[in-house]
Amino acid sequence: MSKILDERDFAHVGSKTASLRVEDIAASQEFRKMYETLPNVVSADEMPWERSPDGLIKHLVHHKMNTRERCVEAYMQFLKPGERSGKHRHMWEEVLFCVEGSGYDLHWDLNFDCLDAFEWQWANEPKKFTWERGDFIYVPPFTIHQHFNDHATSEARLIVISNRMVKEMGFDWFDQIENAPGF
Repeated sequence: MSKILDERDFAHVGSKTASLRVEDIAASQEFRKMYETLPNVVSADEMPWERSPDGLIKHLVHHKMNTRERCVEAYMQFLKPGERSGKHRHMWEEVLFCVEGSGYDLHWDLNFDCLDAFEWQWANEPKKFTWERGDFIYVPPFTIHQHFNDHATSEARLIVISNRMVKEMGFDWFDQIENAPGF
């Protein structure tokens, strides 16, 4: 008669060994030493400019800037009079603060369902959200969006902030749909 195996019998099966936890502890100690050398303050002249597919931006904090910040990325976006940003979507939500100027956003919301399989599509018509100095703009995850300066003579400046944790979780999905003019 054969013995019926239970979970406890399987828990002790196998002969592979590892030092994964020991390596994690050592890596954490090294990270903490390195972290102590990183700056808490980034001066304005250390913040890099970039002409990007979304237009002219100045990075405030980015994971490649080697600051102590580990969760947030932020940049300023500059839109000349009548200018627009690129159009894109990403898996993380985003918040923007209008520091100066006025304009509007177009957002194409995501319609998502998961009954038998993942199904998604974006709205055919965008929603329009107007903004001006002092306003806060919210962009939900994976919403196609684009920013427009609708003023004829004044620059618009937006501070764009996103949480990089979604990227670290493996959802670093970014689709550039349309570039800003001049890129």
